[in-house]
Amino acid sequence: MNTTLLPTDIVGATFWLLSMALIGASIFFLLERNRVDGRWHTTMTLLGVTMLISAIFYYYVQGMWVDTGKAPIVLRYLDWILTHSMQVVLFYVILTAVTKVSSALFWRLLIGTLVMVIGEFLGTAGYMSATLGFIIGIVGWLYILGELYMGEASRCNIESGNEATHMAFNGLRLILTIGWAIYPLGYFINNLGGGVDVNSLNIIYNLTDFLNKIIFGFVVYRAAMNDTQARLDEINK
Repeated sequence: MNTTLLPTDIVGATFWLLSMALIGASIFFLLERNRVDGRWHTTMTLLGVTMLISAIFYYYVQGMWVDTGKAPIVLRYLDWILTHSMQVVLFYVILTAVTKVSSALFWRLLIGTLVMVIGEFLGTAGYMSATLGFIIGIVGWLYILGELYMGEASRCNIESGNEATHMAFNGLRLILTIGWAIYPLGYFINNLGGGVDVNSLNIIYNLTDFLNKIIFGFVVYRAAMNDTQARLDEINK
């Protein structure tokens, strides 16, 4: 196999592009942490760490792809079990900065995410039937959405009365609704729908991560900057 990335290698190029973009996003969010109001510091740190973990994963898989010409979909669950958990927990972190939230919400969001990712992993890896893995994954995802649209998380967002929190919460919730739909859809096509070209699925997952991770992060950053500016304006009145 070639040990360098070829100009015609679209799959390898998307792996490389994502690894570089995620490293850049991680550095940016960690550096910008000190420019936002203190109550957003934990959020920005969590964002930076999430991007860094995903960047390391993409860099590793890009190297594997160049060396072997293979990038098994099942490897993605190593990234997803960590980064998806942190992204969903971010809703809790954002809300606790501006309003009172029960600790039970943290565990419900985390457990829902783990159910989604682990269920799909077990089905993809062959540890359980692909159908059962799909059902468990869907249940976990819908549980998260139910919490964000109709549960305690949604109520706390509404009651917080903070415009920046509303902006971040609603934007991230939309990404989890639309962007994350690719995960059960990709699982279904790959494991239950007769299969799909793994290279094509890798490209789709890679490009989707621009929305699901990088745009996700910048939605939070924009809200944090807006809130910081609003507080400064209030102080300077």
